[in-house]
Amino acid sequence: MSPLTAYAARAALTVLLCACSISPVAAADGSSDTATSTGWVARPAAGGGRTGDSGRPYFYLEGVPGAVLQDRLSVTNPGRTPLTVRLRGADTNRREGADPVVPEAKGSTGAGAWLRLASGKVTVPARTRAEVPFAVTVPPDTAPGDHPGAIVAESGGRTVGVPIRLRVGGPTLAALTVEDVAVSGRTIHYTLVNRGNATLAPRLTVSADGVFGALLRREARALPLELRPGQRVELTEPWRDAPALDSATVRLRVTAAGGAHDEASASATYVPGAPLAGGALLVLGALAAGAYRLRLGHRLRPRYGHRQDSDERHVVKAGADT
Repeated sequence: MSPLTAYAARAALTVLLCACSISPVAAADGSSDTATSTGWVARPAAGGGRTGDSGRPYFYLEGVPGAVLQDRLSVTNPGRTPLTVRLRGADTNRREGADPVVPEAKGSTGAGAWLRLASGKVTVPARTRAEVPFAVTVPPDTAPGDHPGAIVAESGGRTVGVPIRLRVGGPTLAALTVEDVAVSGRTIHYTLVNRGNATLAPRLTVSADGVFGALLRREARALPLELRPGQRVELTEPWRDAPALDSATVRLRVTAAGGAHDEASASATYVPGAPLAGGALLVLGALAAGAYRLRLGHRLRPRYGHRQDSDERHVVKAGADT
């Protein structure tokens, strides 16, 4: 059997085994008699195959390329009527501590695409909790590093994202660049690119200097995002107290764990609108005055020359008579 066939068979077998393991459990402790189906909860199942794991805020899976990793999702229905929840996997663009977890707008190509749920839809009876097994099959050619994803649960117009932190073993490389820095009025534009194979939580430092000294100093702070390997994000930084008249150089410095860092700069010239318009009017006025004087000189010069020639002829004639 070829490696690809064995890989596909292994993944299919895992999904089939998971599909046979769905089972409703007793109602969650502390369910209120007045609770409705809008209060349903989706989160990692207690234990997750390990002891002492109750109340996990996210799934944590770790393995090498080609590994099949399994866990269970818990869906609790505290209401008085059955609840149907649709489930799917997704890549995410924010770290697990963010609220809410935001799935990528485009189709999943990472952990979200590698995830297979035992069922894409589960119906949970009233006052009951159901556990849905799932498996994440890591492709054999996956680069080492972090590959965040989520299980997205949807019901009754409500969407819940349960984060998955997937760590693929192997040497990691932390590399981060800041590119396309530009200043437009009171906004600084820039782009962050994760050039390594580890998920990064970048920190940003901003400074600006003008002709007469420092204009802006912002200490390093964490940005509210997490960059997956290869991810590129366009961002902006407000500069509300930008100068009215100056030539500024703006510098951005980004850092992240693992020694990732980069720096880039851009220049901008600030000229107030009113003085600029006034100066333009003065220049136009001077040009108009000069043109008028030049035109007037052309008009007067022929008359003066004709009068001078007449006087010279009169002098010569008088001399001849003498």
